[in-house]
Amino acid sequence: MAAIHDALGLTPVINASGTMTVIGASRVVPEAADAVAGILPEFVDIANLQRKASAAIAAATRAEAGFVTSSSASAITLGIAGAMTGADPAAIERLPDPHGLKDEVVVQAGHLVNFGAPVEQMARLSGAIVVAAGTAFDVQPFHIEAAISERTAAALFVVSHHVVATGQTDLSTFIDICHARGVPVIVDMASEYDLTSAIALGSDLVIWSAHKFLGGPTAGIVAGRKDLVRAAYLQSRGIGRAMKVGKEGIAGAIAALDAR
Repeated sequence: MAAIHDALGLTPVINASGTMTVIGASRVVPEAADAVAGILPEFVDIANLQRKASAAIAAATRAEAGFVTSSSASAITLGIAGAMTGADPAAIERLPDPHGLKDEVVVQAGHLVNFGAPVEQMARLSGAIVVAAGTAFDVQPFHIEAAISERTAAALFVVSHHVVATGQTDLSTFIDICHARGVPVIVDMASEYDLTSAIALGSDLVIWSAHKFLGGPTAGIVAGRKDLVRAAYLQSRGIGRAMKVGKEGIAGAIAALDAR
């Protein structure tokens, strides 16, 4: 380790928490490091590798399907884009122009935080318009109901130490309100280790970081309904091309999930 820091001219970070992106996120677990080293010299069919990832993610989260992204931040963009376009290839190629599509995403005002970049910006990269429900310290169920319209493509719920801790509507109630209006719920819980509760509550798409508490390489993990997972994954034929994950990210994320 010291040799690596010396070679790159870096100052080692001592006694770091190991979970923050600014310090390189977590130390990668040996199983993930071995998987990355093993796949880097090889050619691989990315689609087949993502199928293996889907099986591993589904087993770990109890969701229908999943895939690996370049980061959890990009997964927010891809998930919202998938809710807007579905599997329509013409719509996928048209983004971030949302003409003719449902193009609004509802987010509680207290969840519109900056995690290193604004949550709102990650949503807007898809072409979506962010509709804030309530105010920073007061988001009631009626605020969420009022924010939903015929243009609402999805609703985003953020689980993070960055969000306002009081005055927000809980996830279960948020899901019930959105599902009653036919709106899918995307949950960003990048830094959380709990891989099952949000899916069990009925979330349609859930996002985690592969490289924080899981100890994998830099990547994002997406799990949820098979149709929405597929729609988000297909964004690789459009705006997602600029966010593509490498074989090492996919293999490392699978290994980190298996080693947890």
